[in-house]
Order: sequence, then structure tokens, then C-alpha cells
Amino acid sequence: MENAAYIGLSRQMTLRRELDIVANNVANADTTGFKVEQLMVGTEVGQRARNDSIRPSASFVLDNGVGRDFGQGSMSETGRSLDFAIAGEGAFFTVRDGAAGEAYTRDGAFTLDPEGRLTTKQGLAVLGGGAEIVLDPALGEPSVGADGTITQDGQITGRLSVVRFDTLGVLEKGGDGLYRNGSNTQPVEANDAQIHQGSLEASNVNSLTEITNLIEISRAYESITRMIENTTDLSRRAVERLGKAA
Repeated sequence: MENAAYIGLSRQMTLRRELDIVANNVANADTTGFKVEQLMVGTEVGQRARNDSIRPSASFVLDNGVGRDFGQGSMSETGRSLDFAIAGEGAFFTVRDGAAGEAYTRDGAFTLDPEGRLTTKQGLAVLGGGAEIVLDPALGEPSVGADGTITQDGQITGRLSVVRFDTLGVLEKGGDGLYRNGSNTQPVEANDAQIHQGSLEASNVNSLTEITNLIEISRAYESITRMIENTTDLSRRAVERLGKAA
């Protein structure tokens, strides 16, 4: 009976984690460039609570980490010259994240700082060819081609660096919609991706699906809670009866 309770508890722990992840998806349904996440669940064979010489051993539910769907989100036109969206899955804008080095994002809502540098909303410099992109406001609004080439007053002033990774699993999530390279794998230019100026990519979260997931997780948690309570009550009554018999 202890085995059933421990296995149920292991599932409750992953359900709590799933609940946090799904709630975060719902909260970011309107966040530019956000990618929906889900918990990867597996099993882990462990020793039984009692009679561990008996086989098979108990299988516990295991948290295998968070998976992300990097699928394309829908695009919405803003008409703003410093808003950009990438058409192409798995491609990212490159920004400089201070001492941490380069970081990557799908949020193309950029702006200019007082020095004319193209930056994210958080003030991180947007990169092109490894260098910061500096625009001259006196030359008017920039025009950006599908390949990321930036022109002002007919002159090329830079090019947005859009890259991708062969394995998206190397990317670690940071704050403010950023991803960092957690390996020695180097990104490559995403030459097939297209830049849409005056547009932003919406989150790829399906709110209806995520709310349904919230309901299912809550029901599963309550069901396992009842199972653990029934198992504990059964153990208590068994002990009481054995005590009376003795």
C-alpha cells in the first residue's frame, strides 16, 4: 500500500510542475514571440517501499524537463518601422546580453536608444554581423528587406543577424523572451528566413487548449489525492484490525 502512495505522490509532484508551466503559457498568451511549453514526463524504476526482493520494482513518475514548441506564431501588422517578425521556424534575432554574450529572441519589437543604437525593449543591442546596429534618425525611417538588410536614404546601414541552431534543445530559456546557447554549438545564418518589417509575431499559445489542460491537471491531482487518502485509510484500518486480533 505504501508503494501506491509513493507512486501517487511522484505523479502529484509532476502535476504541480505541469500546472505551473501551463499557467505560465496562459499568462504569456499575448506575449510577442513566446513559445508554448510543456513538461516532459517519463518513468523511473525505484525500489519498492516493502518486499524489495519482489520484482518488478515500482515505477515512479519522473520530471524529464521542459519541452518547447518553436512553431511559427501568427503575424500581426503594426505599421511601426522598428517592429520586425521572422517568417521561419527556429530562427532568431541576435542581441548582445552584456557580460553573458549573445542571446537570441523572436521578439522583434525594437527601438532606438539616445545614441541611435537599435535595441530591444530591455535596452539590449541588436546585432548584425556581430556588431551593434546604429541608425541615424536624421536620415529618416529605415527600410528593411526580407533578408534583413537595412537602408536609410538609399544607403545600406546594416543587416539584422538572424540565425538558427541545428538542435534547438541547446537553447536555454532566459528572462524577457531571451534564449541563450547552453552548448558549444555555433548558430548558422538562417538564410531561408524572411524578415517582415512593420509586423510582430504573436505567441503560439492556444489559450483554449491550455485552459483545458489546466482543468485536466486539476482533476488528475484531485483524483490522485483521493487515491492516496483511500490507501492511507486502508492501511490504518488494517493495522487497527491486526491490533484487535492480537
